[in-house]
Amino acid sequence: MDFSSLVLMEKDKETGFISKELGSFSVDEGALFVKRFYVDNDVVIVKFDTNKDVEEWEFSAIYDLFNVDVFKEKGYEIEEDLEEYNPTYIVKFPYVEDFSEMSEKISEVISLIKDEMNKVFEEIKDKKEEYTEE
Repeated sequence: MDFSSLVLMEKDKETGFISKELGSFSVDEGALFVKRFYVDNDVVIVKFDTNKDVEEWEFSAIYDLFNVDVFKEKGYEIEEDLEEYNPTYIVKFPYVEDFSEMSEKISEVISLIKDEMNKVFEEIKDKKEEYTEE
């Protein structure tokens, strides 16, 4: 599937339901990893995962080797969501009204997600034995 854009929606503070569209942003194929993308209380939430089911050993390896620091170094908050079936992360950053600035931040986050997911899958390729030893 080719992605061309992601639509940023706002969550209503009262009901928790999606209330309005805040903009459509051009993105690359890194958006395939994105599962949720919205604004809640002026904070952009980007929830992403591996975009495919992983084996049990891959689950552990991905959480061990995924580099969250590259997000933190750029000023983004990132946390693991251990409640999901596949390795899942949530990135947060402040929403800004300026479309150009928001577009740059979203592009940067999507690019970081794509780069780090590709790196981690490359890094774990030969680590099955290491993560299945008992």
